[in-house]
Amino acid sequence: MKKFSWVLFLLISVTGFSQTLQGVVSDEKNRPVEFMYVINQRTQNHAHTNFKGVFEMERLKVGDTLVFNKMGFETKQIVYNKNTKLNVTVKAKTIDLDQIMLSPEINEDKIITSIDVERNPVKSSQELLTKVPGLIIGQHAGGGKAEQIFYRGFDIDHGTDLQVNVDGIPVNMVSHAHGQGYADLHFVIPETVDKIDFKAGPYHFSQGNFATTGTVNLKSKENLDHNLIKLEGGQFNTKRLLFMNTFLDKTDESAYVAIENLNSDGAFESPQNFKRFNINSKYFKTFKNTKLEFSFSHFVSSWNASGQIPQRALDNGTITRFGAIDDTEGGETSRTNVSLRMIQKYDDNSQMKHFAYYSKYKFDLYSNFTFFLNNPVDGDQIYQSEGRDVFGYNSDYQKEMMWGNTEVVINGGVGVRTDMVGNNQLSETKNKSEILQRLRYGDVNETNYFGYASAAFQLNKWSVNPSLRLDYVSFGYQDFIENNNTTGFKLKEQSAAILSPRLSVSYTPNNSFQSYFKVGQGFHTNDSRLIITSQANAIPKAYSTDAGFVWKTTPKLLLGLDLWAMLSEQEFVYVGDAGIVEPNGASVRQGVSFNTRYQPIKALFVNFDVNYTHARFRDEPSGQDYVPLAPDFTLKGGVSYKKDLGFYAGINALHIKDRPANEDNSIVAEGYTVTNLNMGYIWEKFELGVQIQNLFDVAWNETQFATESRLQNETQSVEEIHFTPGTPFFVKGTIAYKF
Repeated sequence: MKKFSWVLFLLISVTGFSQTLQGVVSDEKNRPVEFMYVINQRTQNHAHTNFKGVFEMERLKVGDTLVFNKMGFETKQIVYNKNTKLNVTVKAKTIDLDQIMLSPEINEDKIITSIDVERNPVKSSQELLTKVPGLIIGQHAGGGKAEQIFYRGFDIDHGTDLQVNVDGIPVNMVSHAHGQGYADLHFVIPETVDKIDFKAGPYHFSQGNFATTGTVNLKSKENLDHNLIKLEGGQFNTKRLLFMNTFLDKTDESAYVAIENLNSDGAFESPQNFKRFNINSKYFKTFKNTKLEFSFSHFVSSWNASGQIPQRALDNGTITRFGAIDDTEGGETSRTNVSLRMIQKYDDNSQMKHFAYYSKYKFDLYSNFTFFLNNPVDGDQIYQSEGRDVFGYNSDYQKEMMWGNTEVVINGGVGVRTDMVGNNQLSETKNKSEILQRLRYGDVNETNYFGYASAAFQLNKWSVNPSLRLDYVSFGYQDFIENNNTTGFKLKEQSAAILSPRLSVSYTPNNSFQSYFKVGQGFHTNDSRLIITSQANAIPKAYSTDAGFVWKTTPKLLLGLDLWAMLSEQEFVYVGDAGIVEPNGASVRQGVSFNTRYQPIKALFVNFDVNYTHARFRDEPSGQDYVPLAPDFTLKGGVSYKKDLGFYAGINALHIKDRPANEDNSIVAEGYTVTNLNMGYIWEKFELGVQIQNLFDVAWNETQFATESRLQNETQSVEEIHFTPGTPFFVKGTIAYKF
């Protein structure tokens, strides 16, 4: 009998009964590693670690090989030997292509942006959005204004069709004084950014207002790798000081602060006197099954601007490229953010997330785009201003479970965001001191309630994720002009709702190839001032689809191809610069993007992105249906060489083709090619670096618009290209000390 028992035990050991393993993954500092991907090579079952670094793996047999993989960490393999618990330590390392494993939980866009942030870190807040393949930005107001965004055949203005979040806090401003969806990222200190999670299109349940073309989620670091003092200086009286310090560093508790001060006059003949001050800080604490995360940031900025240049004034020698018709433009802005996140993990493979935030915002901007077109005596200077309080809360429940042999992840959540905007105005002014006439003046109260449900099914090598999102928006506007600024104000209100279905399907036959198909509906709300006067569709929709693949053809080469299409509904757009309504007809866009990342040797990285888009208004006659300023061909590429220590260098280029500036393409926005270079040397504690923007000193127009204007000595107005000149050859040096 005893002999039979030993034989039975050996048979069990060899053939094995399925067992469950619980493990913990930590880094070299004994900190838990979250979202580590764990896969059983035999069964292809997978799991990922939670915020405590804990994972569970089912259906294990003795001899199974477990692979631990996450970008930014070494890949590790462990053979299961019937331990019921496993402690795994992984080493942080620079991202290498050969360590990347494709999986259903990793979207194709996130791979590209993660690689780029690691291999070529962001050096300014203006660069944050440029990490998105195919996305182009342009500054046209003295450095302090949110950048103009161009993506997927859209002139997105400052954020109307791109949702932007920082650590869960929405950046886009509804019913903004300057433009709907205004997204100013200058409150972010780039050195604090850990990840840029980009999602193309409106296919995820978390994507709400403004997520028409996609969503950019910036995630700041939980811990600093080191304390840092950095000093930068360059041409045009440019100076930047950065201080980053950890003042609490434990396994289960951490806190740091980062402070930035920046000054620059720019290349313009009239100094910009651009000033910006930033504080970013974060604190987190983990308990047995709970994680708390608190963040705080404050930002204030002021600047002067030389305005846009009419092409005729440059051609006839009235001014130079860096001169000005009206150099009294400029502005001030500030933003304070506070947020609290709580994650609770339960024993049944479920978790609950709660997130609350508050933002205090102020904006003042003086501009003059038409010079003396409307007011031949005092000029056409305008003033846009507002003060805003933003309150938000959302909760999300996630449950991981097995449905037979199918892995299922269920998500459900609800949330609310309220914007209370005071003294939202557009006024005609003189010399930044005298208000000549108020064109728009009032308070905005806008609230967005939302809820969603999602189920992700893992069917062997297929992943299927249907989701449904409901948004209900209440618009309110109190018009001070209508009430003559004297009597009791009447609040006008209106509401609208939208149901957004989405579906994503991916096929991952192995760790080197993934194909996908997505279809969904996105939207952006229109300005409350339009909704109340019934001049606009409250929530214009966009219908999108994407199909493509990501393929690691070799361990050192990653290729991505994406085909997409979008139908955008008829909408009326509030033009903040004029206080008027402009109709934008229904439009159709189709495009293709190709991305490649190549790492021939460990320290050398090559990136290349090319995008083509065909954008047209649907209901206009041929030849009159061009979408103004929609880029149809863009190319980004570069080469970088970097080791942990020693010499590093990188060169990258951006090319954008000529594009129509008006509907009949009679006015053309000129394309350009700009090349940037950076190099330096890293020691254990010190770093010296040099950055050169516009290496070949080309004359390029950063932003361009077809604008009708009149100069003071002209009797007739002229419609032509007005532009903001791009930065000329610009050298900036860096010295940094780590401690």
